[in-house]
Amino acid sequence: MKWFDALKQRLLSPKEEDASVPVRDWVSTSAGRPTQLQGFDTTLVWVVIALMAWSLLMVYSASIALPDSPRFAKYQPTHFLTRHCIAIGVAVVAALVTVQVPVQTWERVAPWVFVTALVLLVAVLVPGVGKVVNGARRWIPLGVMNFQPSELAKFGIALYAANYMMRRMEARENFVRAVRPMAIALAFIGLLLLAEPDMGAFIVIAAIAMGILFLGGVNGRMFLLSVAILLGAFVLMISFSEFRRERIFAYLNPWDEKYAAGKAYQLTHSLIAFGRGEWFGQGLGSSVEKLHYLPEAHTDFLLAVIGEELGLVGVVVAIGAFFWLTRRCFLIGRQAIALDRVFAGLYAQGIGIWIGGQAFINMGVNLGALPTKGLTLPLMSFGGSAVLMNCIALAVVLRIDLENRQLMRGGRA
Repeated sequence: MKWFDALKQRLLSPKEEDASVPVRDWVSTSAGRPTQLQGFDTTLVWVVIALMAWSLLMVYSASIALPDSPRFAKYQPTHFLTRHCIAIGVAVVAALVTVQVPVQTWERVAPWVFVTALVLLVAVLVPGVGKVVNGARRWIPLGVMNFQPSELAKFGIALYAANYMMRRMEARENFVRAVRPMAIALAFIGLLLLAEPDMGAFIVIAAIAMGILFLGGVNGRMFLLSVAILLGAFVLMISFSEFRRERIFAYLNPWDEKYAAGKAYQLTHSLIAFGRGEWFGQGLGSSVEKLHYLPEAHTDFLLAVIGEELGLVGVVVAIGAFFWLTRRCFLIGRQAIALDRVFAGLYAQGIGIWIGGQAFINMGVNLGALPTKGLTLPLMSFGGSAVLMNCIALAVVLRIDLENRQLMRGGRA
């Protein structure tokens, strides 16, 4: 394909090579032993570790006062910190195992991962299987943690969409025929998620699928038509749901007395937290809003606690970290595509859309720039299955980078 050859030539030009991260001496051979991968993207690993370490501090700070509430009276002050530590420990072990799996294996099992996610999305709706929290049935209790199938669906759609678009590009089918199965799969996921309900997860999954569709070379005009149809569907969902309409009205005028103590309660207290933080914050552990004023401070509104305790400086550091992480995923994906590894490239960029898009939505909600949605801050908010799937997804990206480096040194992935 002409566009692919042109992209490959541009990405491998001397200018791009000079701008890339230097490749270390990562191949080691010894007598009687096979060649081993030595080098890896240490900056990517340390950024992820730093975000999770930071999350331990902030989750503990945001949740330490919760046992004072009758709802959490049976919990110890360290309850959420302990569970978050366990979740991070499980996630790190899972990531270490995942990074050992060749990308070719993920390409082969992509449809099965996606099917497994669909089965679990159906299972969570079955009474007695799914756990209801705050009126939403989104979790399957597993003892150590409550697993959220929508998190697996985000990982699954990235694998499936990358695999699907690669096969359709090779078959050179027309747009309608190529995209129809993907549209049906996305519609089915949407119905399951709206039944939970979890519109926030559906927005992220739709963004991942549409992003990979666009990056896979879909005609621009047809892509815009698909986006318009999807936006129309979201508008209809909001129009026919009084609860969602009220959220939109509350977002547009949160300080109205009709909404300030109701639908906009979280938003107004989040904005108060950012206002109190000013430039350098009130100090770690000194948030007032977390003292039963701001609901879900350790999950959806963790950034508001960061803003109050660490100020604008802390918020800018968080934004910078997620921007770098997203950009790095896209660069790794672009490099993989230049090396004729289309599936790996589209998947890595899909994960960039997932991490960057969800972080953008969460931050926008906290800052009052977007309507309130129940989405966590990736790698940081309290939530075991979210952290687990974030680490697994990024471990596959790290594996892609490892194999990219091997190919550039003349080896085999």
